[in-house]
Amino acid sequence: MQKDTSLEVFENKTTVRLESFSTVNSKCKIEDVLSSKGRVLILKLLAERDELNISAIARITNLNHRTTAKHLEFLTKAGLVQEKRFGRIKIFRYRLENSKAHSLKRLFEIWD
Repeated sequence: MQKDTSLEVFENKTTVRLESFSTVNSKCKIEDVLSSKGRVLILKLLAERDELNISAIARITNLNHRTTAKHLEFLTKAGLVQEKRFGRIKIFRYRLENSKAHSLKRLFEIWD
């Protein structure tokens, strides 16, 4: 896997760090994504709310911070979630522009 590179974006005097898409794994299997109840909870939450910080995700899903961080790392590498950094704060956004993420959101809407 390629080493992650960052892109610095300056907006309203705030430095935003967007994770590079060079680490996105487009060959991620759906079994891997849906094999964890925690990952499914995080995906459903972000599909509903668009973006949240890691602490809010952990609190709402009732997962501990470390487990939440590991699941978000996996989902980011799978291309379903995008990480944005504002200094030390990490915000995670559901990537609707990804066709697989869009399809999962539709599945969640139909299933619920």
